[in-house]
Amino acid sequence: ISHVLLCNVTQRVSFWFVVTDPSRNHTLPAVEVQSAIRMNRNRINNAFFLNDQTLEFLRIPSTLAPPTDPSVPIWIIIFGVVFCIVIVATMLLILSGIRQRRRENKGPSEMEDTEDKWENTITIENGIPCDPLDMKGGHVNDAFVTEDERLTPL
Repeated sequence: ISHVLLCNVTQRVSFWFVVTDPSRNHTLPAVEVQSAIRMNRNRINNAFFLNDQTLEFLRIPSTLAPPTDPSVPIWIIIFGVVFCIVIVATMLLILSGIRQRRRENKGPSEMEDTEDKWENTITIENGIPCDPLDMKGGHVNDAFVTEDERLTPL
């Protein structure tokens, strides 16, 4: 800092400076100072909490800051999102299938149970339990069926 000379200081905070080399006692060429500013422009802006629009160096074009490398590669983020969507969709399909199976098993079985309870009452005749005929499926006594009736469709 002691080797930087400020000249023409104004209230608008505009100034020009000269950098000297202490070992040779002469000023450094403008090209070297401009390249040093260009290389460290981001550090200078951050030191004053400024950006390229608020801190202007005459005859030194603004340069883009080097791109920042994300800590996690982009493809891993995309893979994670797609993988999570696939897992959630699979789980929803499995759960909906289980729920649908429970409804199918629960619905008809309750109705069949009530019909079975009503129809499957065991009657006792002469002290012997007798099962009533199952009228749903229909039973055919082959002893009383003639051959013509066997070939005739119902």
